[in-house]
Amino acid sequence: MQQPATETGRPVAAPNQRDTSHPAMDLADLPAADHSHWPARLLLTAPLAGALALWAYAMVRTDTSRLGDFGLVGALPVAFWIALALLAVGFWVCVRDPLRANGWSLAYTVGLIVLERATQALVYPTPLYSWAWKHDAVIEHLLTAGGLQRGDQLGDMAVYDQWPGFFAAQAALVRLTGVENAAMYMAWWPLVSSLLLLAPLLLIYRTFTQDRRLIWTAVWLFYVANWVGQDYFSPQSLALALYLGVIAVVLRRGERPARGRRSRQVLWTALLIPLITAIVISHQLTPVMLVASLGVLCLTRRYRDWTLLITLLLVFLAWNLTASLPFLREAVPEMVSSFGDVSGNLETGYGSTPTGTGPVIVSWVSRILSASVLLLAAVGVLRGRVLRHRARPLLLLAAVPLLMLVANDYGSEMIFRVLLFMLPGACFFAAAALLPAVRPLAAEPGGHGVPQPAVGLRFAVLPGVVLLALTAAFVPSYSGKDRLSYFPPQEVALVQQVFDRAPQGSLVVAAHRNYPLAYASYWNVQHYWFLDDEKSHVEEIMKDPAGTLARDMAAVEPPARAYFLLTQGQIANSEMNGMLTGEQLRSIEKSVAASPLFERVGRNSAGVIYELKRTDSSPGRTS
Repeated sequence: MQQPATETGRPVAAPNQRDTSHPAMDLADLPAADHSHWPARLLLTAPLAGALALWAYAMVRTDTSRLGDFGLVGALPVAFWIALALLAVGFWVCVRDPLRANGWSLAYTVGLIVLERATQALVYPTPLYSWAWKHDAVIEHLLTAGGLQRGDQLGDMAVYDQWPGFFAAQAALVRLTGVENAAMYMAWWPLVSSLLLLAPLLLIYRTFTQDRRLIWTAVWLFYVANWVGQDYFSPQSLALALYLGVIAVVLRRGERPARGRRSRQVLWTALLIPLITAIVISHQLTPVMLVASLGVLCLTRRYRDWTLLITLLLVFLAWNLTASLPFLREAVPEMVSSFGDVSGNLETGYGSTPTGTGPVIVSWVSRILSASVLLLAAVGVLRGRVLRHRARPLLLLAAVPLLMLVANDYGSEMIFRVLLFMLPGACFFAAAALLPAVRPLAAEPGGHGVPQPAVGLRFAVLPGVVLLALTAAFVPSYSGKDRLSYFPPQEVALVQQVFDRAPQGSLVVAAHRNYPLAYASYWNVQHYWFLDDEKSHVEEIMKDPAGTLARDMAAVEPPARAYFLLTQGQIANSEMNGMLTGEQLRSIEKSVAASPLFERVGRNSAGVIYELKRTDSSPGRTS
């Protein structure tokens, strides 16, 4: 009798092999394919090794000294793009074989994460993102103050002391390792935080299928679709890993038999308390998403766990009614007023509109990338009736973040956070759309263990092209705005000069907060960014830059001093986000330079510093 064929068309039957027609069988029960012969090993090894070698060569050849409107995309040599293509093609060849060992898919996926998240750490000599530098300042404050402080001592920055989990852990790490500050390692945080997501993602996907192709394609899609930049040195990056860890445990234990389930629920709840506590004390939004996610899972019988949900709510309320109450007392009225205003919550604020050819194209590429993944997910849901039934919890988890659009705008970032939390579930069904006849666990209705017939060329090529296009689109989406995110060493050194010479109580005035060390010494030094003001005051500055800024800065009492700082990071952010042009900002600097009220105290290729002179007739500050 002819042996049954696998999805690659090869015979399955072999000595000591189980009967694959049994309904409890699935693709995971099939033996790994024999790849001991050197041609098969070469087919798997060559693309991965070639991609990593070309990537290493590209890192040496990348010049980031003069970034254009397309950010890092314009600086990367052709070798990088060839490396990325080789990696994607090699992965697709590897993953489309259901008998392939998981180790190869893991190797290609880790290779993708390295290319995606380690490139910037290698080509830039300083960490990216002004927000990462801000978080470094918060850690420095904890180390300096030796404890948490109240709002009357820190003003707007007190919110970080009210959710200190991430910062306290990093402060302990700085002390433990003996490094000077978190800036010494935070450039590598995107790689670390991305790797932390791999294990919970695999656990979540393995709950609903044993099909290796579906699991690894979903993981790959998650990493290429996660361009929103929440992997940088931030509480959100760690909170997301903890969130997925909790969800993975809840889903996995829901698969266990009902016998003795209550006792295991108590045990697992006790073990999960440290994770949910870390989430609650580290980030404002992630606990809300976790409450919503566990709540929606309670709608399903199999994953209903009121004990964990009630425990989470108690921890959440306890923290918000004590440590974070000062912030919430001021924020709740605004949150209530924005509740239900979906259009308002989707709007971007002043200074958030891409301007110029590069930023506009990059913005559209990122939108198309996200829309493509969500469209593929919709196709996967409609196409896979059995999978849709089996993985209904993932479908619910992908949909529940949309409720957050009703709640708040989260500083004009809610749409990005919603996308972030939708991705784990959406990518599972998007992967199903790229694969033929994927299946859930075989014990479910329709999940028979009968191998599929051989696949045609269309399956191999067309979905592979889609996967390659999505992988390539990640690069401009993720690093296309590096012109405003990267601060060269000259800019870091210039800003450091300000804080090296500023006495306690001094004031630093700048156009925008997009520069390194923008929050340095915020417990001792005041900061004022005039592009945060009403447009009427910005227009007043444009009419009489030196005079208006002098009035704004004159209230500083000796021995404190007032400084005006303009750097290339501020200019890049203002130009690329539709605020003032570079020419307008330079005209402000020229007015300050020509005024007898100011003295230049520092300059290099990245910017300039002016100090307001002290005179007996200094005008009082009007802003």
